Amino acid sequence: MKAGLINQYRGLRRELYILLVGRIMTNMGSMIWPMFTLILSQKLGLSATVIAACIMAFSFVSIPVSLLGGKLADRFNKKNIIVVCDLVSIASYVYCFLVPVTITSIVIFAVASLFQTVEWPSYDSLVADFSTSKDRERGYSLSYMGSNLGLVLSPTIGGLLFNNHLNLAFLINGLAIAMSTALIFFMIKDVHREKDEEEGGAYEKELDTSVSAFSIIRKSRVVVLFILSSALATGVYGMYSYLMPLDMGVTYAERGAVLFGSMTSVNCFVVIAFTAVITHLFRKMRDTGKMLMGEGLILLGYLVFLLFIRRPWLCFVAITVFTFGEIFNTISSSPFLTRRIPASHRGRILSVMNVFCGLSGSGIQLLTGAVYDRAGSAAAWTTIIAIGAVELILVAFMSVYDRREFPDLQV
Repeated sequence: MKAGLINQYRGLRRELYILLVGRIMTNMGSMIWPMFTLILSQKLGLSATVIAACIMAFSFVSIPVSLLGGKLADRFNKKNIIVVCDLVSIASYVYCFLVPVTITSIVIFAVASLFQTVEWPSYDSLVADFSTSKDRERGYSLSYMGSNLGLVLSPTIGGLLFNNHLNLAFLINGLAIAMSTALIFFMIKDVHREKDEEEGGAYEKELDTSVSAFSIIRKSRVVVLFILSSALATGVYGMYSYLMPLDMGVTYAERGAVLFGSMTSVNCFVVIAFTAVITHLFRKMRDTGKMLMGEGLILLGYLVFLLFIRRPWLCFVAITVFTFGEIFNTISSSPFLTRRIPASHRGRILSVMNVFCGLSGSGIQLLTGAVYDRAGSAAAWTTIIAIGAVELILVAFMSVYDRREFPDLQV
């Protein structure tokens, strides 16, 4: 069994392992986003509704930025896009380190995040470019595991720095991105797409770049349902960094930041410990089955959290169940989509999906924030569970249509 877990990641392209190390380095410094809601609420004194409105405003600004990122990814060298965007992010984080935490510094932090949004389609497309259709799940599984390997300790350290040394977290984040950028710049030389001779790879054949991404999306009922279900799933998943820390802050006061940071570290530890196991054991399950399993476990984790929030050890049980769901979703979602769209349009279609997910996520946060302020935590969580149930129904329909539209990809 142990040999099988290790061997499943052998034989991939060298560049995938470089991206793995790069993501580990970047996420070793990721201490701000897990604490972002707490920064806005406890450092700047904003209400849940105002926080949600700020996040929604950021999402609106991200729309043209994300679409630009997708267009750049399909037209220019993806490695260069990542390097340039990272340099701007590094400068922004250093600025935030040098000044007090204010609305201005948060705006600069948002600028850094926008440049990370620009590079996201390039980063995600490279994982697909460097793998064949049959290797796609292993490639994304490895990348996901590396992302969380870097996150194991950073949220807990961020929680410890939160009260008195928050600025230091910005500097660490900038230095971590700088190391990752240097690695990618010097070590990745070959960015050609991997040729795919598999039968299922026929769906990834390149099209004329003048064909719009929206026209490709409209022609596929499966892709449309995938984007819609992903948009709802993003909103549901976003409660992990929105409602959860709000509840922890209300329930545990100053201890809330440290406790939630520890829960985030547990999330990353479970990802590292079980992603390879789940990828191996469920390698023959259809992607849509994994998506249904994942969303169901996420909702179950939220339910445990809601019912037992005043018992800290059960909060860790809740985050563990939630994380199993996250693993199932992550190892299935990106491979599912990239196997069903032309390689020439990956960046643009991924950016379109990112726009829908961002709008849905911020809209759902705004809705739940308003419910939270007016009716309390239980009502907000009930709203989220209802939205998650709708998402499960969409995935079930998608599974039916997928058998008809993409027969060569069925197990």
